[in-house]
Amino acid sequence: MVRVETVSSLAEIYLQGAHVTHFQRHGENPILFLSREAVFAAGKPIRGGVPLILPWFGPREGSSAHGFARNENWELSEVGFSGDEFARLRFRLPEVRATADWPRFVAEFEVLIGHTLEMELKVTNVDDARELPLETCLHTYFAVSDITQTTVRGLQGVKYLDALDNYREKVESPEAICVGSEVDRVYFNSPETVEIHDAAWGRVIEVDKSDSLSTVVWNPWIEKSKRLADFGDDEYLRMICIESGNIRQNSHRLKPGESATLAVAIDTRDL
Repeated sequence: MVRVETVSSLAEIYLQGAHVTHFQRHGENPILFLSREAVFAAGKPIRGGVPLILPWFGPREGSSAHGFARNENWELSEVGFSGDEFARLRFRLPEVRATADWPRFVAEFEVLIGHTLEMELKVTNVDDARELPLETCLHTYFAVSDITQTTVRGLQGVKYLDALDNYREKVESPEAICVGSEVDRVYFNSPETVEIHDAAWGRVIEVDKSDSLSTVVWNPWIEKSKRLADFGDDEYLRMICIESGNIRQNSHRLKPGESATLAVAIDTRDL
């Protein structure tokens, strides 16, 4: 694990999955959520923070959910500093060898830690002949004071697939999304900034996206929380996932030599 402290913030990143598990400004509440039941073991995904999802999103028959990259060890390839203001770290997934399912590709992940948390994922198809079907997502868990006093904004009028209703296509009607039951939605063609309004902590978390057309909103609520072995029964109250990526209708097919990027900048302001 890499621990980085700047004049304004503290972050922790595990080499397995290049997984950012903690980001917090000094003297403030944490911005990322990490489950108290999270498992830290080789080949096991970490529940919370920012899992890197690629090359597929969701379940896949005969394989682990959300791709294999989050369970692989990434290399810390570069570290740079700008005084004590911010640190820039770059991670690299060793080249994935060609298989029957996947051509050769490489993935790079850059994290900028300062007053804000900025992340960029880049995937390149380095195969000589085969296309790379690719879904990517920064599966970000955000910490909130109380989900019942929290709303999500920035998705009004956007079409989404409701995973809890056989992926039926719907349109988001209200300006503010209130979570009062399990939520699992994939919004597509949604490049705009998404905001988390946290009334009890008096802050707004801004999720500013680049090269991301998909947004996932997820909270397991009561019953699913009980079924998750690496998640506390009551922890649904203190988190919300706002995931930025390119999945399903917004997925990529990279030709040999092509790259796809995905970037997110996370900031806060007073409510």
